[in-house]
Amino acid sequence: MFREFKEFALRGNVVDMAIGILVGGAFTPIARSLVDDVFMPPLGLLLGGIDFEDFFVLLRDGVPPGPYTTLEAAQAAGAVTVNYGRFVNLCLTFLLVALAAFLLVRAMNRLRRREEGTDPKEAVTRNCPFCLSSIPVRARRCPQCTSELPAGEGGTPPGTPST
Repeated sequence: MFREFKEFALRGNVVDMAIGILVGGAFTPIARSLVDDVFMPPLGLLLGGIDFEDFFVLLRDGVPPGPYTTLEAAQAAGAVTVNYGRFVNLCLTFLLVALAAFLLVRAMNRLRRREEGTDPKEAVTRNCPFCLSSIPVRARRCPQCTSELPAGEGGTPPGTPST
């Protein structure tokens, strides 16, 4: 049982997942700061110089009764509020973290495909110069018309000396 657990724990997927969680945990405060400190202040200025986190709907007054200029003041008075400004901030933070994760995974997938020699930007097929059927780039002979393909037109696979 211990050996099976060890195999499971040391498999690449589990280690990759653990690293992803650690990096994600470290990246989230950065994304949060980007939203709170970079994006929201200009947006707050556009909306009249109000801190976006202070956008809330008052459901019930506290003691002393409102109006409250900030969310902190409303909460200190014991007012019941719906804090939609915080919710919007958290949604933007989530979108930024998701976008960064997407870009990272996309870059890693491209790198992996290049290492495997399956880069989608590279042509996989080409047309036979004799019958114009679609054939693999590395083919030496057309499977349709059985013509031998010239070496100068991709007939010789990469790394193979031409004869």
